Amino acid sequence: WISWLKQNTPTSEDLQRMSRSVASLKNRPLISVIMPTFNTPAPFLKAAIESVIQQAYPHWELCVADDASTMPHVKLILEQYAQKDPRIKINYREKNGHISEASNSAIQIATGDFIALLDHDDLITPDALYEVVAMLNQHPEADMIYSDEDKLDLLGNRTDPYFKPDWGPDSHLSRMYTCHLGIYRRTIVDQIGGFQKGYEGSQDYDLALRFTEKTDKIFHIPKILYHWRIHTGSSAAGIQVKPYAYTAGQRALSMAIHRRGQPGRVLEHPIHKGFYTIRYQITEHKPVSVIVPNRNLGSTLHECLESIFQKSTYPNYEVIVIDNGSDELQTFEVLEKWKKNQPDRFRSISFNTPFNFSKINNYASAKARGDYLLFLNNDTKIDTADWIEGMVEQAQRPSIGAVGATLLYPDNTIQHAGIVLGLCGTAGHLFNSSPADYPGTFGELISVNNYCAVTAACLMCRRGVFEQIGGFSEELSVAYNDVDLCLKMMEVGLKNVVLPHVRLHHYESKSRGYEDTNEKRARLNEEAKIFEKKWQKIMKNDPCYNRNLSTTFLDRRVKGPPFLWPI
Repeated sequence: WISWLKQNTPTSEDLQRMSRSVASLKNRPLISVIMPTFNTPAPFLKAAIESVIQQAYPHWELCVADDASTMPHVKLILEQYAQKDPRIKINYREKNGHISEASNSAIQIATGDFIALLDHDDLITPDALYEVVAMLNQHPEADMIYSDEDKLDLLGNRTDPYFKPDWGPDSHLSRMYTCHLGIYRRTIVDQIGGFQKGYEGSQDYDLALRFTEKTDKIFHIPKILYHWRIHTGSSAAGIQVKPYAYTAGQRALSMAIHRRGQPGRVLEHPIHKGFYTIRYQITEHKPVSVIVPNRNLGSTLHECLESIFQKSTYPNYEVIVIDNGSDELQTFEVLEKWKKNQPDRFRSISFNTPFNFSKINNYASAKARGDYLLFLNNDTKIDTADWIEGMVEQAQRPSIGAVGATLLYPDNTIQHAGIVLGLCGTAGHLFNSSPADYPGTFGELISVNNYCAVTAACLMCRRGVFEQIGGFSEELSVAYNDVDLCLKMMEVGLKNVVLPHVRLHHYESKSRGYEDTNEKRARLNEEAKIFEKKWQKIMKNDPCYNRNLSTTFLDRRVKGPPFLWPI
């Protein structure tokens, strides 16, 4: 982190260069910085105002709405700064209305094309507005822009960097991760009526939820442009400071999904506040085909099938075992047993061809009857009774492509909770080997998240989507075929998600083994080359990760020399 700061914090020369280059920018919009105040401690208020004055980009206005502060120093400081700089405008409210109404009062005096939200005790970095305008020159269509952020402790030290993914609408429906710095196009803010009273503490979240229902032109700047101050009265100090904020967030989400015509229940995490899981109402229990490729290992297959039939509560599913050349008697006995035990729900199909995971699953999909296809490894065991419901809830949504589950090793550590491109090579499983109860660095393991890819050890999608993209790519016979499948879904505009509330145990590679021979390693390398050539553009920068994070380690640690990584 210290190393990262040294390499990525703009120097005075950098800021001077930015100031000089403003004149060459084609688009130089006025940015209205919105700041409500109420009895702000003098040092914090001065520092917040100074952080705006020190901007390398000069075309801004600071619109302050004082929410009837009772401490005399607040008005004194505001008046002093307003006299010094005509870009500072003050709206004094006669009656305290709390943060939503105060923010709207600040917006009333704003004249810029975009508004930037600044809390009265926080800071924006000197390059913040320049980076925003640079983004607007690159993407003039942008309606909303957000950046990475960190925190300032009581000693003024920078800590807790939050390097965010690019826009993920489903990640945003689990937590307010865009947060600071938030930039919003003024016309859309006016269209949705600004901030809503009654969502205090989560007013920014409610605003962003309503705002993003009007546009998908949302961009992320992977740079820290905002410092969130930790002190006794700040939400940054912990959930105990403003517990009402999380109830407001839950209510804002509930209203959002009903506005969007996707009703359901919004569940707040019982321990980690501010993280939510939406359990969507299933509109129709369409048939699900669970497709299980298999070769031998009868006892392993039996455990998998037994867990499905004993635990699953979804009313409309079938299980298809696609047998790829089994020659052990026990396996045939297991298949016959389940045909007798579940004659209406179980089938086995023989497909004797040299092993090709993609071809096997494509063949089985053509034989399946379901509207939803659920690809499942034979070395898995179901932990969650409503696992199919959980996946259908997401797969039924028109915006969703692949739905993945959280998979655990036998020792109850994470095997899969989302795949990141370029992680530990071609693609890797984020948080692999972390404890099952670990929430993730920023709650990734306890919230629904968008990822570029999920593992086909447990993957659901709509049949129509699968057929639209041509199924699994058969040139990828063993490796990366599931990642490729997911990227093809993204290519047609769909989002892939991983669910924290659908959990299975996975005895990874039990049936086919590991890449532990020269022949297998050669095949893996060849398929990696095919995959990387096909997806080289997105491989350079996984939009569901962050370029400031390590691709060498699996735990979202910050890039830098190993001895300086604190996470």
